[in-house]
Amino acid sequence: MSELIKESYWVDSAPSPSHPPLAEDLTVDVAVIGAGIAGVCTAWELARTGKRVALLEADEVLTGTTGYTTAKVSALHTLRYAEIRRAFGAEGAATYATTQQGAIERVAEVVAELGIDCQFERVPAYTWVESEGQLAKIHSEVEAATEAGLPASFVTESDLPFPIAGAIRVEDQAQFHPRAYLLALLDDLRKHGGQVFEHTRIHGLEEGEPCRVVSESGHTVTAADVVVATHYPVFDRAMLFARLVPHRDLVIAAVIPEVQDPKGMYITPEQGIRSVRTAPYGEGERLLIVTGEGFTPGEGEVEPRYQALADWTSERFPGARLTYRWSAQDTSTPDGISYIGPFHLGARHTWVATGFGGWGMTNGVLAGQLLTALINGESPSHAGLYDPRRIHPLKEAVPMLKAQAKVAGHMVGDRLRSYVGSVDDIAPGQGAVVRVDGERCAVYRDDAGQCHAVSATCTHLGCLVNFDDAERSWVCPCHGSRFATDGSVLHGPATKPLRAVSAPPAPH
Repeated sequence: MSELIKESYWVDSAPSPSHPPLAEDLTVDVAVIGAGIAGVCTAWELARTGKRVALLEADEVLTGTTGYTTAKVSALHTLRYAEIRRAFGAEGAATYATTQQGAIERVAEVVAELGIDCQFERVPAYTWVESEGQLAKIHSEVEAATEAGLPASFVTESDLPFPIAGAIRVEDQAQFHPRAYLLALLDDLRKHGGQVFEHTRIHGLEEGEPCRVVSESGHTVTAADVVVATHYPVFDRAMLFARLVPHRDLVIAAVIPEVQDPKGMYITPEQGIRSVRTAPYGEGERLLIVTGEGFTPGEGEVEPRYQALADWTSERFPGARLTYRWSAQDTSTPDGISYIGPFHLGARHTWVATGFGGWGMTNGVLAGQLLTALINGESPSHAGLYDPRRIHPLKEAVPMLKAQAKVAGHMVGDRLRSYVGSVDDIAPGQGAVVRVDGERCAVYRDDAGQCHAVSATCTHLGCLVNFDDAERSWVCPCHGSRFATDGSVLHGPATKPLRAVSAPPAPH
């Protein structure tokens, strides 16, 4: 697989103009932390209502989860409506369907209003199964989704190049180029007076009237309201780290002839999850985007998972020419509904958007609309469904206990587990946790044989990191923080780098 471009197609095909870091203290109406889809849409919606907005990004805009999505703009989220109806009743399921479909219509409206060239296409969405034994779940989902108001139906045929036992099909869904769409929103945000800052990592948040956020460089943004849209909240005061579960999915993109386009967006809960869609590519071609092999960040080797996904793609779509590969990370809530609203029980002017569960395109757009309404003093009827302060003990207890048991297992078990005994055992291009002078160190050996060492203790809550062999990075298995081999932060919730330690001697 060495011929693959190891980068997201969205990032590779839509370069972004650079934005300056925050270089002085600033006062605005709203500070939005995080420039993914939720942060960009929120900042843009707020600016359109006349708010003075500062959008603050730790790295570069749209290079986090949003830049590595599959970009399905769909209200059909695998098999969610039957579950939502059980947990929230028929009214809750209907509210979920209305708001998710509303986000799709908002994208279509904005594309038309701003004239955005972002490969926006209306297509149906499917959740399919190949096993007859799974058809009962499909029928239940069709019933729940139809009752919720979606244009859903049961089908036994599709344009996939292999047979299916059955599927739920929902009309009037969409797909697009996420970076092309959001870069246009950033351009319009600036036209409305919004300010965008990159390479501005926020370390501190002081809540009050006004609120203040402090950057890594010490500069302060004073704002009446603050939105934390950093995917996994970088501030733990809301205790969301005890409720959010990180997960990572791999993506393979391959070129196929346009005549083989399956003409829709597909996902199956079988086979470890497989998701399929296409995008416009070359003349007479489509880019087939296949997602799957989900896993908890930091657990297990990644390269064999990529190979399994590539093998599935080649088997199901013979002749597909593998071109790109990348991975995406997201978080899920215990009850499966995103957290969009007040940051915590005592929050008055701090807000959060997180826990999109793999469906960040609709939820990110929805977050922009809902948070803008709340900050402007409105009370949308659907705010309660997404309120982060909600507690559903019966629905949340088991998932929360499982998640925390896993974290506890890493906190304790990883410290008892044996790692490689010596840096001599680390091959070039690989990394491992090694005891160096009594300290657990994360040691990476580059292709030239040189060792690079940092502390193995995650700066978020102290779990020990593991090595990602596919992306050559350090990953925390507890909450999903990612670090480069030099210790710098690639992905939160950690905001501080792994501490540098003296590199061990070269191998004998």
